[in-house]
Amino acid sequence: MHPRHVALLTLALAATLVSAQTPYKPTPQQLLDGYKSADDFQARSANAVFGLEVTPNWFGGHYFWYVKNQKDRVREFVLVDTTSGKKQPAFDAKRLAAALEKKIGEKVDPLRLPFESIQLADDLKTLSFESKAKAWKVDLGSYEVTGGDPVPQRNRQGQRPRGQDGQSPDGNFTARIEGGQVQIRAKDGDWKTITKAGDYSQFNWAPDSNHLMAFRLLPGDRKPVYLLKSSVPGTTRAVLESRLYDQPGDKLDEYEAYVLSASAASEQKVPMNPIMGGGQPWSSPPGVNWWQGGKTAVMGFTIRGYQEQMVVGVDLATGNPKTLVNEKAKTFIDQGRVMLRLLDNGKEFLWRSERDGWGHLYLYNVESGSVTQVTKGEWVVRSIERIDNEKRQVWFTANGIAKDQDPYHMHYCRVDLDGKNLVDLTPGDGTHTVQFSPDQKTYVDTYSRIDMAPVHELRSSADGKLISVIEKADITGLLKNGVKLPERFVAKARDGKTDIWGIIIRPTNFDPKKKYPVIENIYAGPHDSFVPKRFYPILNMQRLAELGFIVVQIDGMGTNNRGKAFHDVCWKNIADAGFPDRILWMKAMAAKYKQADIERVGVYGTSAGGQNSTAALLFHPEFYKVAVSSCGCHDNRIDKQWWNEQWMGYPVGPHYDEQSNITNAAKLKGHLFLFVGEQDRNVPPESTIRLVDALMKAKKEFDFMIFPGFDHTDGGPYGERKRRDYFVRWLLGVNPPEWNIVGN
Repeated sequence: MHPRHVALLTLALAATLVSAQTPYKPTPQQLLDGYKSADDFQARSANAVFGLEVTPNWFGGHYFWYVKNQKDRVREFVLVDTTSGKKQPAFDAKRLAAALEKKIGEKVDPLRLPFESIQLADDLKTLSFESKAKAWKVDLGSYEVTGGDPVPQRNRQGQRPRGQDGQSPDGNFTARIEGGQVQIRAKDGDWKTITKAGDYSQFNWAPDSNHLMAFRLLPGDRKPVYLLKSSVPGTTRAVLESRLYDQPGDKLDEYEAYVLSASAASEQKVPMNPIMGGGQPWSSPPGVNWWQGGKTAVMGFTIRGYQEQMVVGVDLATGNPKTLVNEKAKTFIDQGRVMLRLLDNGKEFLWRSERDGWGHLYLYNVESGSVTQVTKGEWVVRSIERIDNEKRQVWFTANGIAKDQDPYHMHYCRVDLDGKNLVDLTPGDGTHTVQFSPDQKTYVDTYSRIDMAPVHELRSSADGKLISVIEKADITGLLKNGVKLPERFVAKARDGKTDIWGIIIRPTNFDPKKKYPVIENIYAGPHDSFVPKRFYPILNMQRLAELGFIVVQIDGMGTNNRGKAFHDVCWKNIADAGFPDRILWMKAMAAKYKQADIERVGVYGTSAGGQNSTAALLFHPEFYKVAVSSCGCHDNRIDKQWWNEQWMGYPVGPHYDEQSNITNAAKLKGHLFLFVGEQDRNVPPESTIRLVDALMKAKKEFDFMIFPGFDHTDGGPYGERKRRDYFVRWLLGVNPPEWNIVGN
């Protein structure tokens, strides 16, 4: 046959296969079965997964033990020698059970020892444990059990950290704020007011037990928001509550810094205005770090607008400030990723910056004025874990550092402070958590993926070398229950170059001959990324998929942890929400998997996701057809100041109005269901209610439910049912069960 004819025949067969796929439309019984499967999913999976966690209990220099949980509540206590990686039972469970039986006169199952806590002696000769509120000790040579005394009541009262507020570090002075003034009292002395300015709101003792950094509050124009509590038991009237709540554009509290001296009873204002350049500091008082032997107070300030971050050192002897860092950005500085770590030598510190387009660490030397870039590359430092001042090394977490892996995978790394000898201590393909031994010589590395169960490895801190594989999680029971693990899927962004990552979740009774509506779980808040990366035995999205949907979750442009350019898409552009990338991703998915019906696409989300899901029907109704939006920030002027000004900018401009769901309510197409809790203390309920008002005035059809007494919520179990029913009705095209008849 001619190759051209073969190609035509192949296309015809493909078309036949596609045409053979019919939209999934369940019968009433199939639908009820789907709801039951969704509701029973967690119960069916509860005893089907083992070994998700390994918690090392370190002792004896180079040992740890852990509990291996198995089916039917069976527990095995495992001892690990960290030098060799060898495992063995921590003790003879049968002998211990028999000895304990004799002592308490009750049957003891060696597979289910009734331990509430245990402790192995460093010499491995003695085991102490608690059982049924009694303390016991067993000799691991003879297995003689002694004790049985009641466990003493523990003091659960936390101690007040010294040197942070009342008492000085040496205990010779006590400070307090009384009537807006700072008062000091020496041991056995009287209170003395040492300030004059008034309106003090916070102070911190210096390590020298003489000086204090204190802050005066310059009140802004704080205004209340109101909450109605309608259903108060025992009353016939609703209760109106109010609280102060800063919104974008409001006049905020400001703070003045002062150096106080307890011995001299003096007050000295720190002249911050010259170095601030007239900028308005952010509303919160700065945290104080002590440096150079406690002679310098180090504070961070954010200039309102989030485009300038300053680190200032205040000399306690003179009260004079010195700029240590002046970080500026054309868009925003991500406050959730600001990092400052002082070195012990009193002249250097580490600072995280995105100045080269990626979040990296920089070493500042105050004496020489030099700045060294410690980390470099197209990846992101996520946290500073510790600094080894002697070896001049920094330990940190990062994502994107493993080029052959998902760029969101978290890895633990180490590098010299001169930028040399970078080591990825966690090379396994997954996202990692690490638990270090007390001497930092070894660690347990647990890593997993959304499509791979956890692996637990013992590694050497010197070079990350594998010592032994401790455990691998067992999920065979989960898979036997028909669960299909989420699939990772990658497609190109709007620029045609950048990879967009997401996951696909299918129902357990998935039929490849059917076409299923697609539902996106959306959250496009710029403060983070949101697609799960580690293994979860149960995702709530699976419960929704059980009804006959393909459920997806995607991190589009504008979300965090992928570099500055990726993140900056959100700048003064929250309404974008990465939709161009999300739509392209779903189109690529449908091109590969014909079972995905992108003519029937729904979307749901909570909080910022509530804003995003409504925006999908306003700005992209050609693609999204149904949305369920919970407690959304539908206008960025009606939400909290610090979050919205960071991404939408300050001062408030016309772009706030242009991107508002409320302003654009008349554009609504498709089916929209709005949820809100009447007691929402995160996003004021009027954000949703004003949207309802705008939709009514535009004569739009929609659905709305307010949840009495609920805070920031998606409605809990009842809301979940209403959300399911809405998608069943408008995407599957069938009526949901009549719950008042069939029961709950």
